[in-house]
Amino acid sequence: MTDTTSNTSNNFIAKIIQEDLDAGRVQSVQTRFPPEPNGYLHVGHAKSICLNFGVAEQFDGACNLRFDDTNPEKESQEFIDAIKDDITWLGYQWKGDIHYASDYFDQLHDWAVELIKADKAYVCDLNAEEAREYRGTLTEPGKNSPYRERTVEENLDLFARMKGGEFDTGAKVLRAKIDMASPNMNMRDPIIYRIRKITHHQTGDKWCIYPTYDFTHGQSDAIEGITHSVCTLEFEDHRPLYEWFIENLPVPAQPKQYEFGRLNLDYTVTSKRKLKFLVDEGVVAGWDDPRMPTISGMRRRGFTPSSIRTFCDMIGVTRSDGMVDVAMLEHALRSDLNQNAPRAMAVLKPLKVVIENLPEDHKEMLKAPFHPELDLGEREMPFTREIFIDQDDFKEEYSKKFKKKFCPGKRIRLRFSYVIEATDYEKDADGNVTLVKAKLIENTLGENPEDGVNPKGVVHWVSATDHKEAELRLYERLFTSATPDKGEGDFMDHVNKDSLSVVTALIEPALAEADAEANFQFEREGYYVADRFDHTAEKPIFNLTIGLREDKALLG
Repeated sequence: MTDTTSNTSNNFIAKIIQEDLDAGRVQSVQTRFPPEPNGYLHVGHAKSICLNFGVAEQFDGACNLRFDDTNPEKESQEFIDAIKDDITWLGYQWKGDIHYASDYFDQLHDWAVELIKADKAYVCDLNAEEAREYRGTLTEPGKNSPYRERTVEENLDLFARMKGGEFDTGAKVLRAKIDMASPNMNMRDPIIYRIRKITHHQTGDKWCIYPTYDFTHGQSDAIEGITHSVCTLEFEDHRPLYEWFIENLPVPAQPKQYEFGRLNLDYTVTSKRKLKFLVDEGVVAGWDDPRMPTISGMRRRGFTPSSIRTFCDMIGVTRSDGMVDVAMLEHALRSDLNQNAPRAMAVLKPLKVVIENLPEDHKEMLKAPFHPELDLGEREMPFTREIFIDQDDFKEEYSKKFKKKFCPGKRIRLRFSYVIEATDYEKDADGNVTLVKAKLIENTLGENPEDGVNPKGVVHWVSATDHKEAELRLYERLFTSATPDKGEGDFMDHVNKDSLSVVTALIEPALAEADAEANFQFEREGYYVADRFDHTAEKPIFNLTIGLREDKALLG
């Protein structure tokens, strides 16, 4: 397994596990990660992945991957495959075979029958509107369903007929018989089976009734011998129901549920419903669009597994929800890329420079390392009479404000190359500089000028005749508001209409040979990644991962 560098030892979940081990309440640690395959995983799930897999690794235990596939209407194999890919990309490996809640449908059905026989479950005919009326409110107790006192025999018969497909979708449900006056709404005779005449991606047409999440989850944990069932705080009110099922069924183990604060990131939405809306409405190009907070989208944007794991360590694991500054995530990303990303040169706003004291056919292959500190190899860069620099690196007049810029009569060093001095320039009818004339200062490859007049700055460049063209996809945050799904209006009101722009850049030839998903620092421009799917040597495509420095304006 890849080194996850997780620092889980100080979080409260790890302390609970240590206490359970010390007290002998558990002999070994078994956790699980139980995603619903109804969408792609997002950055919030990354925190849960790091926690569940991380504590299992910390205590020499194991973590299962179990798909909670109880709602086939919204699930698909595409989501299953994407989730598996995300977990392995982050550097984790589940124990043994992949599990599905549907693996346990036969056992869950039998346990539902056990509840009916014990007069702890009944078939209810209330429709959705009637059920809401009978359920009560947070301040008013609910009322017993008129079908609550059906006999055990009648309930067994009706449930068998539900399973046999005799009734239409929604006509009947199976409910646990608990307490309609409970202050906890989840304990007011919750539904445990629904009729859904839908083909399931794992079980086909075997079933037309499906168990609910609340009925499935704890029992699946028990079957798998999960010792610590860790979930986010929204399930805290579900824990009494989780425990009620465990206590009232002959399950093979007694798992315990623990809750932690979910990750809320500013400038981001993580609701699957809202993410799906962005995809369905064409606001983004798909679940793995680099602007999406999905793990697949972050991967395509150029995030590294290490940066995401480091971020999850930075924010820690707490018992309360809170808003995390996206700058923390960006800091983790920049730190990782600054330390590990190879360097290369790309010119986004080209300005031609003619070095007049070189022959027209001059071509010299210069070598440069990919990284100033790490041994990442080196590449060759063709140095020719005509080159391109960035327009912003040339100024018509020298000033102290721009003393590191290229100006007439002033010298500049070309990165990994020679020192040149501007001698003249040309402009078009609109007053834009279109060409710079220069001379090469001899014997300055890796050396300062012999006359002692040193250059003030260094600029990046590419050959005008031996470069490659690349498509750069420049991404900004998808939302302009720090809280796009809070307050007045719809979250769509805060979509950044300019979150993607595409430009053509001139790149050094070595970049065209980069593998897909290879990260680079384009010197003085930003961090970029070769697109995961579209990048080829014939059509180089790089996505802007993040700028070199924090943009205070974007941080708000």
